[in-house]
Amino acid sequence: MHAGFILLIIVLYFAVLMLISYLTGRKGSDNDAFFRANRSSKWYVVAVAMVGTSISGVTFVSVPGMVRGLDMTYMQMVLGFFFGYLVIAYVLLPLYYRLNLVSIYGYLGQRYGRKSYKTGAWFFLISKIGVAATRLYLAVSILQFLVFDAWNVPFFVTTSVIIFIIWLYSHRSGIKTIIWTDWLQTLFFFTALVLIVWHVASELKLDFGGMVTTIARDPHSRIFVFDDWAGTQNFFKQFFSGVFITIVMTGLDQGMMQKNLTIKSLKDARKNMLSYGFAFIPVNLLFLSLGVLLLLYAGQNQIVLPEVSDNILPYIISEYLGSGVLAIFIIGITATAFASADSALTALTTSFCVDIMAMSDSGGDKTLEKKNVAIRHKVHIAMSVAFGLVIVGIYAIGSDSILTALYKLVSYTYGPLLGLYFCGLYTKLRPVDKWVPYVAVASPILCFVIEIGMKQLFQYTVGYELLLMNGGFTALGLWLLSGKGHSFADNSAADSASLRSR
Repeated sequence: MHAGFILLIIVLYFAVLMLISYLTGRKGSDNDAFFRANRSSKWYVVAVAMVGTSISGVTFVSVPGMVRGLDMTYMQMVLGFFFGYLVIAYVLLPLYYRLNLVSIYGYLGQRYGRKSYKTGAWFFLISKIGVAATRLYLAVSILQFLVFDAWNVPFFVTTSVIIFIIWLYSHRSGIKTIIWTDWLQTLFFFTALVLIVWHVASELKLDFGGMVTTIARDPHSRIFVFDDWAGTQNFFKQFFSGVFITIVMTGLDQGMMQKNLTIKSLKDARKNMLSYGFAFIPVNLLFLSLGVLLLLYAGQNQIVLPEVSDNILPYIISEYLGSGVLAIFIIGITATAFASADSALTALTTSFCVDIMAMSDSGGDKTLEKKNVAIRHKVHIAMSVAFGLVIVGIYAIGSDSILTALYKLVSYTYGPLLGLYFCGLYTKLRPVDKWVPYVAVASPILCFVIEIGMKQLFQYTVGYELLLMNGGFTALGLWLLSGKGHSFADNSAADSASLRSR
């Protein structure tokens, strides 16, 4: 009964997305619409859409589940997120708009050279496929468990069907369609989250005031950890990791910034970034509050919870809260999964076409535009296939906490991007361009060796500060490649004159 009911919800949901795709694709499906939505997006629409893109299915499931082991200490990182958005709004966005970029990695080409540009783009492609696949994997595995296992459908078939659906509604107009589908999906997931919290609180016989008081008094409501320097939950580690994770996962991520660059003016793009960044605080607090309520509900009803934290929310909803709540949950998890994956797929296609294949503007040449669109379609298909293969690979490996695995992946793959952009914006360094790829590859390898060594020799667990270490090694390598006479600048405008002159 559950399987057929859930499948019906997914089919109806897909029909709505296809309708939006049809409406947005009627007025144009050229590359400018696919890559930049003709620079006509409204900032408040993009702000809502970006929340849905960032709050993935991983967040929907992992954040409530992590309360059991880590309490609400994740909020330390969330507070850091907001300050990261300030850096993006006032440092990176002005740069991207001044250079009128389609792909943000074009900056690296102007600042360092062609090899550095390609290195940045390849690191993004590898990172984005891994991160986005990790996010989508969790949603696919939940649907597999709730629906397709009952019909003995293999996991790779479920994955293929879902990716095909995402490709189907995104392949014509790309980011132009994605902004509106993600806007709708954000409303769906947030409504689902609020309704689930309300229902669990009702099961516990709590009104709004009682819910707030109960959560505040619960031992799992602990947020700040100022001791335990060797652990991963120390406030300073969490906060500063949150700042830099936001900078790399949003400000240096083509998928997230591509939405910003569809807004006509820098002023409106900054409004989008600040409002979107602030929204993260109450949304994540609500997810963590749901985690506390679930533990209280399980204790009150003597429910034996799954060993894997990511399974707590889906298990309680599917087994104890009824079909209505299950339907709401499926809508929420599907919305967050699709909103994250469709943006990633569009960004991967954009970056590969613009950065790797050097696809240029057609300049009104209809023959060239037709050729470019045909190439873009092929790249979009190839990225969809790669996406599916990575998800199946993650399924074969497995993980207790997908969110933790995701942030660890980010620390290794986005670190070199952090180092490249930091040196580009805040130093006058001129590294030898042809050696930059070697530095970018060596830095994560060195970080891995240090992480293992610190654990074995000093029992020190390297956490999210791995990202800063990785970026630091990249910056050090760029300095060594720059020769004598180059030093750190005192402000972010150190190289602005040379950029404008190119």
